[in-house]
Amino acid sequence: MTDNTRDLVILGGGLVGMTLALAAAKKGMSSHVIDRADPAELTAEGFDDRATAISTASWHLFENIGIAEGLDQFACDIAAIAVTDQNKPGRLDFVPGEGGGTLGRMFPNRRLRLALFEAAAKEPLINWVAKANVTERQRSEYGVAAVLADGQKLKGRLMIAAEGRQSPTRDQAGISIAKWDYKHRAIIAGLTHEKPHGNVAWEIFYPAGPFALLPLNDDADGTHRSSLVWTVSEADGAGVMKLGDRAFLAEVEKRMGGVLGKVKTVGHRSSWPLGFHHTAKITSERLALIGDSAHGIHPIAGQGLNLGLRDVGALVEVLADGARLGLDPGDPELLKRYETWRGLDSFMVALATDGLTRLFGVRGKTASAVRRLGMAAVQRTPMLKSFFMDEARGVSGDLPEILRA
Repeated sequence: MTDNTRDLVILGGGLVGMTLALAAAKKGMSSHVIDRADPAELTAEGFDDRATAISTASWHLFENIGIAEGLDQFACDIAAIAVTDQNKPGRLDFVPGEGGGTLGRMFPNRRLRLALFEAAAKEPLINWVAKANVTERQRSEYGVAAVLADGQKLKGRLMIAAEGRQSPTRDQAGISIAKWDYKHRAIIAGLTHEKPHGNVAWEIFYPAGPFALLPLNDDADGTHRSSLVWTVSEADGAGVMKLGDRAFLAEVEKRMGGVLGKVKTVGHRSSWPLGFHHTAKITSERLALIGDSAHGIHPIAGQGLNLGLRDVGALVEVLADGARLGLDPGDPELLKRYETWRGLDSFMVALATDGLTRLFGVRGKTASAVRRLGMAAVQRTPMLKSFFMDEARGVSGDLPEILRA
């Protein structure tokens, strides 16, 4: 190249943005990836103790971009999902049949970042600019550019907003957004416990919100580990975070109902506000939104990152198809196809998670009894259970080729 113009200018080098850059490179597309954060801080021990459920389809994406082999040793399979309403009778179990594989894999966020960052550093089609602040975003019918605080001007043909929920690129483009605050916080911590988890993910619903126990690999000495995602009201969040370890563990054990035995230790606790947002559209002139820049959902079903990775797969397929026809990555018809493909699917997933949040948040014995009757009906209906398991795996609907085995 005679100048620094690349196919894509990706603003945001997190899990979704960097996956896009790697997936695009596999199709021969070059990119600038610009991120404010310091990758050394993001991958430091203890910086982010969260763990993420990776669906079957997302795992295929990781296989197809070449990072799955290095990640495999850190995966903890989700062999089953158990759903209960306050540990009362009427439990719903999702267990794949023989040969059905897993319902996903759990990974520490740090390991996902390390795998993506190491692959990106080796990829010549990716120009990764970290610790950079974008001072100006330029888009016209002829191309796009990001001007950095140090004076660099990185040019491309299509701008991608992958900056997360507070995306300045989305806001600058004037894309309207529907959003609301659940007035809940997710308390996240790693736990060690007495009983093995058996690769079962637990989703225990309480009126204040879901209480999830997600399986992690045992420590080298055989200590059993899980990741806790405990939703509490905004009013209670600060108090829960201030509890001493002994009091915190007592509250956790009370809600667990003995499913993992005695809780031994708790790791670093973090607290995250929960809200919903969804944009009216996900494209503009030479601009596409992916991941949380376009949609933010409740973690109730563990689909947030996976939804963003489906955006990645669809966008890369659309752009690769266009390249074969000699079309520019910013061609309006290509962006229209991406909008059509992802707009409805992401909206339906967002509505479903919002509906579940509200359904299980209705208080009272009658509401609990109705929910448990509904779960019992699903438990007895193999077709419905298969549908929900396919949704959890991310293998339903019009799936991009890069998310297939």
